[in-house]
Amino acid sequence: MTALSRQDEYAAHLEAAAQFIRENDHFLVVSHIHPDGDAAGSTYAVAWMLTALGKQYTLINEGNMPEKFRYMGAGQQTVIDYEASAGSMEASFTRVICVDCADFSRMGSVSQLLSPDVKLLNIDHHATNDRFGCYNLVVDTAAATVEVLYDLCMTMNIPFSHELNVCLYSGLLTDTGGFRYSNTSPKVMRIAADMLERGVKGHELTEHLLEKLSYPQIALIKSSLSSLKFAHGNQVAWLSVTLDELEQSGASNEDLDGLVNYPRSVEGVEVGILFKERKDVVKVSLRSNGKVDVAQVAKAFGGGGHVRAAGCAVEGTLDEAIERVVKEVGLALG
Repeated sequence: MTALSRQDEYAAHLEAAAQFIRENDHFLVVSHIHPDGDAAGSTYAVAWMLTALGKQYTLINEGNMPEKFRYMGAGQQTVIDYEASAGSMEASFTRVICVDCADFSRMGSVSQLLSPDVKLLNIDHHATNDRFGCYNLVVDTAAATVEVLYDLCMTMNIPFSHELNVCLYSGLLTDTGGFRYSNTSPKVMRIAADMLERGVKGHELTEHLLEKLSYPQIALIKSSLSSLKFAHGNQVAWLSVTLDELEQSGASNEDLDGLVNYPRSVEGVEVGILFKERKDVVKVSLRSNGKVDVAQVAKAFGGGGHVRAAGCAVEGTLDEAIERVVKEVGLALG
């Protein structure tokens, strides 16, 4: 497919998504469980877009929206915690906008709110996205889902309010690691520059999202670094966090953000891994420096993601999960 035909195809998908939003109302907006900066930014960005269009909507996620992302709601947008309110919710949504979910299961138990005749718009940037929507606006070359939403705003001539701009910039900032990762394209920088010109205070968002550490995070960093191990000629490094360490530190899931970058950043390491023990499963985050497609590694365990950043869940004990995943990474290294 030529570059021109890809552009035409993308334009058609943008217009189909725009038409779906224009012609419908009363949307459910949902992102993936344990939302990161891009998932949160995309959720709130869609809310501000729908507000500008005069549409009605409900924002729901499985679990709590992390406190550090709630500024994007500007005190006006609330993301309902479905786990906390499931017993009192009887809604059945026929129109859904799903953001930053690589597959249907990533929205978690919120999927129970979907009507049998649901029409779903799937907006995402994961290479492993399985196009589960009735409408699929998926760009696996985009650095973040908010990059796709920026294009959708342009297509729909939606005014760029300050609140919307903050969401778009925040999603780009977090999914590019502060514009340091290889997915930081010229287009990303142009969008970021556009947001800065529109008044977004990038330095303040960087300090809030990437530089500040909570006391539980510091405690977790101290304890987890003692677990650092290497394999496959020191090309693979990993940390592990046990249930006891999580409890003792008082850390939440969001306090685990960034831990996986410690093993990845060691000189000579090609793949860094973080193993997070849960009651019945081990959550695994993988980061690659380019030699290994960790999305394929994660896929072997039912997960997915990007070439350089992916995740999965592995059943069994922590030691069993470490053995299986490190072996799979070794096979990928060849």
